[in-house]
Amino acid sequence: MEKKRTEARASSVKSRDRGRATRRRLIEAAAQLCTERPGGEVSVAEIAHAAGAFPNQVTYYFGSKDSLLVHAAFLGLLHDARRLERLGRQAPDAATFRRNVARAALAMPSLPSAARALAAAVSRPELAPVVDRHLQLLFRQSERFARQLLDGRGWRARRPLAVEARTFWSTALGAVLLVRAGAHGTAADLDLAGALTIHDEAERG
Repeated sequence: MEKKRTEARASSVKSRDRGRATRRRLIEAAAQLCTERPGGEVSVAEIAHAAGAFPNQVTYYFGSKDSLLVHAAFLGLLHDARRLERLGRQAPDAATFRRNVARAALAMPSLPSAARALAAAVSRPELAPVVDRHLQLLFRQSERFARQLLDGRGWRARRPLAVEARTFWSTALGAVLLVRAGAHGTAADLDLAGALTIHDEAERG
């Protein structure tokens, strides 16, 4: 009897591991297809084929294609945010940091997809918890990076780092949403660097 219970537990663990692996492949495949086809329609069949999965597994693991695309959009945004952090660490001073990070953030290929995910959550309330979960992860990741940077450089911020991170990303995503909504101009017209208050000794007053 004990042997059967052990075998059943092992089988259950393997099944969960396979499920997590399939889920991860679907998210990564969707993210890759959305990057290759910005603004274009991506079908469930294409995503499943790229992930080596079955189309009905999209519904099984995510509930809908839109939910999967939200996960994929924010996976891409989190990856781009990591690259943004590496760029930020290379800045010799705080002014260069603000300028370089702002410029690179607005050019991130994942930003339009994340903005579309935000817009989708407005019309599809069931997507809002998924969007919020990913946004909170993004904010925490950026806050952690900023704290490490400031501690290592002796820089300061003029407001709490949680507010700094939320303000920066809200401004960047809002800029893209405005452009998508037809507002005159481009995201590059925005002073995203001005949304950052991180400064160094030379700028203290």
